[in-house]
Amino acid sequence: MDAQLRELIPFLRDRNPQVRQIALSHLLPQTPPGSPHRNVFFAGLQGGGLQAKPKDTDIIRDLKILCRDQLSIAHDAFRALVNLSDSPLIVTSLSEPSFLTFIVSYIIQQGSILADLASMLLSNLTSSAAACSMLISLHVSIIPGIEFYATQSRCGTSNPPDPYPSGEAKDVLALPLLLDAFATVTTDPDPSKRKRKGDLHFLASVFANISVAPAGRNFLLSPQPVKIFNPAELEYPLVKIIPFTEHKDTIRRGGVASTLKNCAFHAPGHKAILSPETDKVAVPPSTTLAPGVDALPYILLPLAGPEEFELEDQEKLPEALQFLPPTKTRESDPALRLMHVETLLLLCHTRWGRDYLREHGVYEIVRAAHLAETVDKISEHIERLVTLIKGEEPSDLNDLDESNLETIQDASVGVPEGVERRQISSAPLEDDDEDNKIEEV
Repeated sequence: MDAQLRELIPFLRDRNPQVRQIALSHLLPQTPPGSPHRNVFFAGLQGGGLQAKPKDTDIIRDLKILCRDQLSIAHDAFRALVNLSDSPLIVTSLSEPSFLTFIVSYIIQQGSILADLASMLLSNLTSSAAACSMLISLHVSIIPGIEFYATQSRCGTSNPPDPYPSGEAKDVLALPLLLDAFATVTTDPDPSKRKRKGDLHFLASVFANISVAPAGRNFLLSPQPVKIFNPAELEYPLVKIIPFTEHKDTIRRGGVASTLKNCAFHAPGHKAILSPETDKVAVPPSTTLAPGVDALPYILLPLAGPEEFELEDQEKLPEALQFLPPTKTRESDPALRLMHVETLLLLCHTRWGRDYLREHGVYEIVRAAHLAETVDKISEHIERLVTLIKGEEPSDLNDLDESNLETIQDASVGVPEGVERRQISSAPLEDDDEDNKIEEV
């Protein structure tokens, strides 16, 4: 059977599109993990050693080219590469600059029909540290206008605009354009009325992947122009994705929750993450100011239920959490609830962060969440959080020197020195419990 499948490979380059489609349709079922003849796609691939540049096999090169073909062929080619991109050997080949530039350009271009499949592929590729590093610094060519045109997106499923824009192409950083694309997807159920053809939910996983790396966190917590060709007005890129923590799609809200948590590992960024938009904040060592991200309401909303609070407690809460309707429900996915509690734990790592959480009703929200929680691990993390928020701080701020805090290695290291422990329940918390460790995701 392997020999028969290999005989199909030359037909992927046939001039007749019907022949290319038939050959690809026979190869596609062998691409998912566990398929009996999947090794056909890996024959000849090399990796490791001192090899400077990965070498494509004929079939991988053909699949990359077929992603630019007409709709039915490109659809199957993208699907094949998504299935195969669980292999580090394939990821290395797919992360070469020209193909990565095409994928990103294709995703950001509004008319790209298969943008969701391209987003899935980019999500898989950025599970590799090398691909993440390349994406963070990647530039793409665009022609500015009312709606820019990504020149390297042109293919059978992403036609250039008519009339073709007359401006001069410029190379710009790709990540801000991916964030814009992710944040501006419309929810019209009629696809014909959408300018952007995909939902791009898997871009949330891309942002989560890049935020694992310090360079990715630094980008998300470094002021960037609100409009790519208007550097006068700045914002933190993280602000564009935080409104989706309660989105109906699990992939989107899960990726956003992961990104928030990963950014919270960067202790110098806590003030920018929590501060309201009305305050301009810099993330040390930078002195560039930008409006705060105001992330706290979006972290707390998934943990909040329909409970009514006393007026005094209600006034502590961020405005978005005051007087929630009786139909309000908590995040249904326990993994995401845990992630938000872990983010709050990370934000407690500085005295300023703990004070801010105390003053903005975090205890009131997590106390109610604790009563409703059914997962022991989440309850234990909430108890740890309450210990930090309700504990008494040292009266002399000089007792705690936090000036050298940078990346938080492990937020389960316990209560900062000088903070008195308190708990919701009488059950003691074990500081060395492996289950309580918080890791980047």
